[in-house]
Formats: sequence, structure tokens, C-alpha cells
Amino acid sequence: MFKKILIALDHSKSDDVLLPHVKELARLTGAEILLFHVSTGWVARWQRDLNLTDSEEIKEDRAYLDKREKEFRDEGFTVTAHHSAGEPADEILRTGREEHCDLIAMTTHGHRLLSDLIHGTTITKVRHETQIPIFLVKASPD
Repeated sequence: MFKKILIALDHSKSDDVLLPHVKELARLTGAEILLFHVSTGWVARWQRDLNLTDSEEIKEDRAYLDKREKEFRDEGFTVTAHHSAGEPADEILRTGREEHCDLIAMTTHGHRLLSDLIHGTTITKVRHETQIPIFLVKASPD
């Protein structure tokens, strides 16, 4: 059913909630995994335009992706990791299309009201603009 699953990691504890669900799904379907993280800091957003060197955030994010990729590989999954920078929703949408993913896996954070306007924009934009099915897991209990 699924051949390639993009897992949008946010480099937080919520990844630990999402990953077991996606691993189970990938085992059942034999899907390839694309681990994906978007660095969002100032340097990450302006690095290409201003020819900046990697910030500590970017270095830590890449190391985190490498660690997670090794974890998947050690468990027998076919996996690649991709790091990007900029606006998370735009990068997830672009990468999902370009990499021909047929599922995007993400976590929700259970925000409410004003916090949804501030923090829920990534999922909102992705779900409204993608043609790829989305698998959402709530990161934490209420």
C-alpha cells in the first residue's frame, strides 16, 4: 500500500511518540522511510542567501537525523534522511512531492485557541495543500 513514507521529525520528545507507529506501519507495508527535518532558526532561514556557515542548531539537527537514520537502518528498514531549512510546511510539501512519497507522518501537539494560530500552522498548511495522505499522531496526552 505505502511505498515511501516521509516522517517529519521536529527533533523533540514527540518524535519518540510518532516513530513506533510509523515503524509498525512500514513493517506491515514494506515501505521505504524518508526521515525529514527542517531547521528553522535565523541562520537556517538565511544561510543560502547570505552564504552563512552552519549554526549550532543546524549541526545538532543533522547529527540528530544521522542518529535516527542509523536507528532505522539497524532495525532493518530502508531509510534515507534529508535535512532542509526554512518554513517547515513549505519544505514538507516540496519534499513530499519531489521524493514521490505516498504518506506524510507528523505529530500534533494538542494546542488550543491562540496557541493553534501560532503553533498549528505547519500541519494546517500541509493538510490543506497536499494531495498526499497524512498520518497524524498526537504527541502528548491532554
